Order: sequence, then structure tokens, then C-alpha cells
Amino acid sequence: MSAHVPFDRRDLDFLLHEVEGVSALCRHPRFADHSRETFDATLDAAAELAMAKFASHNRASDLSEPHFVDGRVKILPAVKDALDAYAEAGFSALLADAEEGGMQLPYTVALACDAMFAAANVSTAGYALLARGVANLLRAHATPAQCARYRTPILQGRFLGTMCLSEPQAGSSLGDIRTRAEPAGDGHYRLSGAKMWISGGEHDLSDNIIHLVLARLPDAPPGVKGISLFIVPKFRVNDDGTLGARNDVQLAGVNHKLGQRGIVNTFLKFGERGDCFGELVGAPHQGLAQMFHMMNEARIGVGVGAIMLGSAGYRYALQYARERRQGRHPDQKDPASPPVALIEHADVRRMLLQQKARVEGALGLAMHAATLVDAHDQDPDPARRAEAHRLLELLTPVVKAWSADACLEANDLAIQVLGGYGYTREYPVEQCWRDNRLNPIHEGANGIQALDLLGRKAMMDGGAALKALLREIAATAAEAGKVPALAEHALALVRAAGLVARTTGVLGQAMARGEVRLALANASRYLRLVGHVAIAWIWLRQARVASAAAPASAADRDFYAGKLAACRWFFVHELPTIEHDAALLAALDRCALDTPPDVL
Repeated sequence: MSAHVPFDRRDLDFLLHEVEGVSALCRHPRFADHSRETFDATLDAAAELAMAKFASHNRASDLSEPHFVDGRVKILPAVKDALDAYAEAGFSALLADAEEGGMQLPYTVALACDAMFAAANVSTAGYALLARGVANLLRAHATPAQCARYRTPILQGRFLGTMCLSEPQAGSSLGDIRTRAEPAGDGHYRLSGAKMWISGGEHDLSDNIIHLVLARLPDAPPGVKGISLFIVPKFRVNDDGTLGARNDVQLAGVNHKLGQRGIVNTFLKFGERGDCFGELVGAPHQGLAQMFHMMNEARIGVGVGAIMLGSAGYRYALQYARERRQGRHPDQKDPASPPVALIEHADVRRMLLQQKARVEGALGLAMHAATLVDAHDQDPDPARRAEAHRLLELLTPVVKAWSADACLEANDLAIQVLGGYGYTREYPVEQCWRDNRLNPIHEGANGIQALDLLGRKAMMDGGAALKALLREIAATAAEAGKVPALAEHALALVRAAGLVARTTGVLGQAMARGEVRLALANASRYLRLVGHVAIAWIWLRQARVASAAAPASAADRDFYAGKLAACRWFFVHELPTIEHDAALLAALDRCALDTPPDVL
């Protein structure tokens, strides 16, 4: 096999420049010093660093997962080398203000860089992206003094960070957390409790680890309304920025995972010696809302990680199918004739088309969601900012959960393309599958994302967010309908959007009658329905651009033809499957709700 590149830079350029027109962001004052040239230079640097420092140890970090040695967590040295190079190149501060030493780039460009790092090595990238999430949350909710102590060193690449939500007994049910925070009398707090599934929770990769911890104050009301957020550093930080004593945060165990083995996953105990120092972030009892600032960013990140693992598997399977010669066509009767390349077989092309349609469609949706982040933050028109926020709220669970499910299935198909070689560890597609299997659970299991989408996002403000999405879909279909080759797809998309609207109406009426459990019993089907229609919309947007393009080379012609083929595949093979989902949802099927637990 020739050298494998796990991401397609040409596709990123297509999405950023030809579909989303990201250079238009330079009209905003925050990005006025940038241009397409600076965006592309950043992407070039990310691609080079991803291949040189991240992809180079992806396999090794899977085989040599973090483990205890003399009471400490031992991690492959190449992980620190990569993170140091990442920070030195300025990627820790991609989004930060220039006054903070940051690049002050749009979120859309930053997410495209993240995509390449995730494709190259999702585990090592996880350390860096968690730290950025901590820095972004601190900027939004912490005091200037707290930002100086904790955010600035993260931007400099000296500190890393974590988010500490789940507990052993509570899992995703954050209303049941038990970690406590007692006022220490000096403006600080002493925490006690335990947190589980903490990625990056203990290591020597950085000078310090900044844990963001959800806990309850003594006067906290029950449930999620009684949660506060605290900064809990591994080492206390003095007023002059130097490190002080080790904090009372103890590593209680390392979780050994199916995939993404290169990023340590920990069980942490806080305050076992009664001296776990913490600082309150913002107002008391606002912790969950504050943490969602990081969680929503992380959910898009998990979606992109899932997409890029799907992409890495697809690109390897495609390369393998082009180079591996095996078998003959059904109508070739001469056993002495030379075998054909795997890609010549129709069923192999079917599997490759399905992977391409899913991963490139999902990446297009994620990049569009990123433009909504930039529009919400930078557009001078309050109405456009509000519309961007509504759409982003609706699409975030789709980006996370639809991508995690669909791209995991793409990884399964990549294994199938390789046959027996696919499930051996000598080939990378089995690791892509294992790494991706975590993403339907990461940052809120997909079932929770479905409940959020149907129970909250689709219904909020009288369905304003869903109506906004349906308007966008209608506008795209109207334009695409003017292109003869796309007219049939445009009609199919209009019909599919109508199906979403009608199905949502039925479910909304059931909830209004008080049948909430029944309406939400099949929420996962609803997320799949909305996700399929959203991806079809994204494919029609891409197809409009591809059909109007003027290819500059044979490679360009093939690229655009590939886009049109994948669009056709999605509309012919994938979109029609929503009819069953919509019928089941509209019928308010009670099967899952009514089956007694004892019979299972």
C-alpha cells in the first residue's frame, strides 16, 4: 500500500471556500486582518503538523495505552512531543484574541484544523481540544484574575484541562451528582467526591491540569438547579503564576477502553485528605448552564472526531480497493484472465459510495454548523445572530449523534471492504472502528441527544428553530430545482422536509396532551429522521456547487463528479428510508414503552 493520508484537504477547501465562502468572514472587524491566504496557510500548517507529529504515533499510542508505573501514569513520549509542537505552532490559541497571543481565527477555520488533527490521531488531539474548551469556558464565565491564572497558561500550551461531570453512581444523570463543595472561609472552597470517565485526568504532559468540576454547595437545591462549577487545579497556582503545592486530587484508577486508548481516561477522587482547593466560577447554582458552554463545543468536536474517523477508514478502504486485485466480474468465465481491482466490483463500489456519502455529508453539516457559531458571535445584525443561534441549537445534537452513528457504520463498511485483513490489527481500519465506537457515548449518549432534539430543541419557542431549518431547506431546494440534473433531488428534499414538519406536529401534540413518555419513546428514530433530511440538504448544497463548477484539471473533474455521485447515492439509497421512521413516529408506537422489563 502507498502512504495513507487520513483526511482529504481538497474536500475541506471545497467546503470552506466553495460551499461556505468562509473568506467572507473577513468583513467582520474581528477577522479583518485575515484573508483566504492566511486561512489556507493555517490549514497547510495544521495538515503538515497532523501528519508529522500526530499520525506518526497513532498506532503506537493504541498499542501502548497509558498505564500505572510506580504510582504515576506513563504515556508514550511521542504524545508530549506532538502537544508541544502543537502549542509552539500557536494552535492552542487559534481562537484567542491577538492581545492574548492568539491567532484570532474564525471558529470555522479552527474546526477544519481540528478535523485534520482528529483524523491523524483522535486520542492525542483530545488533550488539546479539551484544554481549548476549558479556556473558552473560562473566558465566558470566569473572572479576569481567574483567566490570568488558568486561561493564559492554557493558551500558551503550558496547562491542559478536563471537564469533570459524571460520577460512578450517576453517569449521565447529572442531577444525581454527590460531589460537595464547602466554603473554606477565605473565598475558596474545599471539594469532596469522585468523578468517573475523566479524559486527560492525570498525566505529566503539561505543567498543570485544570479540572472544571461540577459540585453542590451546602445550600444547593436538589437536581440540576443545585449544581455549581469549580476550578480545581492539579497544582495550586500562586498569585504570581508560579506553581504551588499539589492539590488534593487523587488518581483512583485508569479505565482501559475499547478505543481512543492514547488519551488516558481516569477515575478521580477529590478531597480524600480534606484539602481539595477549588474556586467557584461565576454565580452559585449556575454550573450546568456554564458547563454547557464547553459541552456544546465538545459535542460538535465529538461529531467531527466521529466524521474524521469515518473519513480515515473510508480513505484507507478506497486506497486498498484501488490497489488490491482480487476476483473477476460475474460474466468473466475464463479463470485464467487476470483478476480485477476490488473497486471494479459493484458491491465494493456500493460500500465505498455509502461511506463517502455519509462522511462527506456529515463533514459538510459540521462545517455549516461552525459558520453558525461565527455568525452568532460576529454578525452585526441581531436578527441574524438570533437565527444562527436557533439553528445551531437544533443542529448540534444532529452533528454529534447522527455523525457518530452513521460514521461508525462507515467504519464497519471499511472493514468489510478489506475482508479478512480488515479485522486484523495489521491494518488501520479496525482501530478506526474501535476509536469511533466511543463517540455514540461521548459527551452525552446518543439517546440523550435524541431526547434533547425532540423534547427541547425542536419544540422550543413554538418550534422556531425547526421552522428556521425548514426555511433554509426550502430555499436550497428552490435554487437546486432550477438545475435540471438536480430537480428530482430538490423535489425529494421538499417532500422529506414536509414529512419532518408533519411528524414533529404529531409528536408535539402528544406532548401537549401530557403523553410525554410516549412521544419521546422513539426519539432516536426522530434524530435519525431529522439527521437524514439535514444531510440530504447539505448534499444538495454541495451538488449545486459541483454542478456549476468549472474544473481546472482532470483531478478536479473527478472530484466534482464524485460529489454528484455521492449526492445521487444519498437521495436514492439513504433518504427514502425515512419513510419508515416517520410512519413509526407518527403512529406513536408503544412497543419499547409497553414491554415489561421482566420479559427482556
